[in-house]
Amino acid sequence: MLYVYIVAAAAAVPLLNNFFPILRQSYSEWLVPLLFLSIFAGLIIIHFSVLVICAVSVNLKKPAGEKVPFYRGLVGSSLSMLFPMLRVKIKSSGLEKVEGLFPAMLVCNHINNIDPAVIIKEIPSLKLAFIAKKEIYTEMKFIAKLMHKLNCLPIDRENNREAAKTIIESVRLIKEKKVSIGVFPEGYTSLDGQLHEFRNGAFKIALKAQCPIVVCTILGTPEAVKNLFKRRNTIYLDVLEVIPADEAASLTTAELSERIHKEMQENITLRREQLCIEK
Repeated sequence: MLYVYIVAAAAAVPLLNNFFPILRQSYSEWLVPLLFLSIFAGLIIIHFSVLVICAVSVNLKKPAGEKVPFYRGLVGSSLSMLFPMLRVKIKSSGLEKVEGLFPAMLVCNHINNIDPAVIIKEIPSLKLAFIAKKEIYTEMKFIAKLMHKLNCLPIDRENNREAAKTIIESVRLIKEKKVSIGVFPEGYTSLDGQLHEFRNGAFKIALKAQCPIVVCTILGTPEAVKNLFKRRNTIYLDVLEVIPADEAASLTTAELSERIHKEMQENITLRREQLCIEK
C-alpha cells in the first residue's frame, strides 16, 4: 500500500500544477519534494485515521456482520505499511504451498503477541481468524475490536466447557467457508522462545471440520519488538507443509500433535543454525 500512496503523491504534484503553476516557479526545487512528502504523509495519516475510527466503532457484543471483507482489507493494507515503517522485514518461504487453499486450519509456534499480525499479512489468501486468549478482549480492546471484525474467537483456557464452545464455533466457521482458523497449539506465548508441549485438543478443529492443516514456524518477532526503531529487524515465516484433510483424518489428535511438533522443532533448529551461520 505504501507504493500506491507514493504513486498517488507523485501524480498529485503535476495535477496541482494544472491549477497552480508550481513547476514554473524558481523555488520549485524545494517546493515539489515538500509537496510530495506532505501529500504522502497526509495519505498515510488518513489511512490510519480510518482504521482507528472503524475500530473504535466496533461493538464486541454484536456479530462480526457483513463488513468482514472491508475490515480484512483495511487491516491487511495497514499491516503492509506498518511493518516497513517500523523497519521490520518479513522473509517468508513455502507460501506457494497454500496457493488456492481455502479454508484450512493453520498451526504455528507462538513467541510474541505480533505473531498473528505477521501471518495475516503474509498469507492473506487464507482469510485467517485466530483463536486468542480471552484476556486480549479485556486488556487490549483496540486490537480486540479489529480481531472481532476478522471473526477471531476468544478462548478461556481455564474453562473446558467454554473452550469447547470456541472449538465448535471454529468448526462452524470453517465448514461454512467463512474463514480459515489460526491456532497456536502450545496454548501460551513461549517466553523463552523454545517450542513447548502442544495441547492436542487444538487439532480437533481440523478433524471435525475435515479441512487441511497448514504447518508453519515463525522466528524473530520478540527481537523485532525489542529492537523497534533501533535497527532493522527480520522476521522469518516458514510454511512447512499442508497436511491434506483425508491424511489428517487417518491420525489421532495425539499422532497429529507429535508429528507436527517434531516437524516444527526440526525447522526451528535448522533455521536458527542457518541464522548463526549468516551472522
